[in-house]
Amino acid sequence: MAALTGLLFLGAMGTANAADGFQTSVPSAILVDYDTGSILFEKDADKRIAPATLAKVMMADVVFAQLRAGKIALDTPLVVSVNAWRRGGGPSGGAAMFAEVNKPAPVGELLAGALVVSGNDAAITLAEGLGGTESQFAQMMNAQAQAIGMTNSEFHNATGFADAGQVSSARDLATLAAHIIRTFPDYYPIFAKPNIEWNRIKQRNRNVMLDAGIGADGLQVGWLKDVGYHALVSAVQNGQRLVVATLSARSEKERVEETRKLLEWGFQSFRQRQIFAADKEVGRAQVFGGAQSSVGLAARGPVNLLTPRSGGERVSARVVYTGPLRAPVTKGAEVGRLEISRGPVKVLDVPLVTTEDVAVGSLMDRAIDGGLTLMGDSVRDLARRAMAKLHK
Repeated sequence: MAALTGLLFLGAMGTANAADGFQTSVPSAILVDYDTGSILFEKDADKRIAPATLAKVMMADVVFAQLRAGKIALDTPLVVSVNAWRRGGGPSGGAAMFAEVNKPAPVGELLAGALVVSGNDAAITLAEGLGGTESQFAQMMNAQAQAIGMTNSEFHNATGFADAGQVSSARDLATLAAHIIRTFPDYYPIFAKPNIEWNRIKQRNRNVMLDAGIGADGLQVGWLKDVGYHALVSAVQNGQRLVVATLSARSEKERVEETRKLLEWGFQSFRQRQIFAADKEVGRAQVFGGAQSSVGLAARGPVNLLTPRSGGERVSARVVYTGPLRAPVTKGAEVGRLEISRGPVKVLDVPLVTTEDVAVGSLMDRAIDGGLTLMGDSVRDLARRAMAKLHK
């Protein structure tokens, strides 16, 4: 059956988007609170844009996963191919780690080369070393992107070099950043290394946002001709972490100013509020053929939302699931979502699980459900209550 929804009214709290008065000059942007997942601001956040150097963040996620699985180690040597050296190293004239051709370099140093100074030779060497070819590694990137919910992304290379089919979005990149911070805390600090030195060449971190005085502690900036200047940054102030993606700024100056402005506005303008306590029932899902006609739904943990300090507008929530559920139902099964919105903007999406077991009902229960479901849930529930009274 189609998704069933139940509306919950949450009152005057609110979140923000461009319509609330705050604006940014960059064409596409998103600002997300890391702990709650609340979207504080978005502007054309699903627009598909070439990610430029930010493709290396997706590359890093795949490498981190290989490290976590024990398939490689930070000291695993990978040989720098002629292709990696020519297309991404010194001869290319672009950002490079300056790794020597046909010489080995450890995975840890290659990661630093790719993430700290955007070394294209390092990125290609990692891709070839783990995928066989850069194209095959790109398929690993795409599989991982889909697994973490990056629905507007497609990768064809690990460097971010121009490719008509390589795209991502501000929302997807923020999702990727949060995933890396949460899943790979041991490797995330690589992004913030102040400098690297390889082959007697010392280079500073290219992410200028790390020195902007806003608490930035990682991820990358990038640029691509005819696309513009990008930033994907996470910052912490007073224990609160925000993730921001700004895409297609017209200049490096605009990228820095708009990224800083978004982060400062986010840190200053919002406070956290608990909407539902952990395990608090937020709605009920209909059950077909069960010992009871519905089951409670709750989030696994507390549901928190960042709301404007200055007051706000009304927000609403709805429970979304595909139903009715079929008995038996197991407690803790993820069967729905809690979507919290301000107007047309969805600002929070939380998985919901069942609060109890529901066994298969009696023959009478199943007969009532089968015969009356098409007449509507309210009629079915009335019939089941009436039959229950007759049996007492």
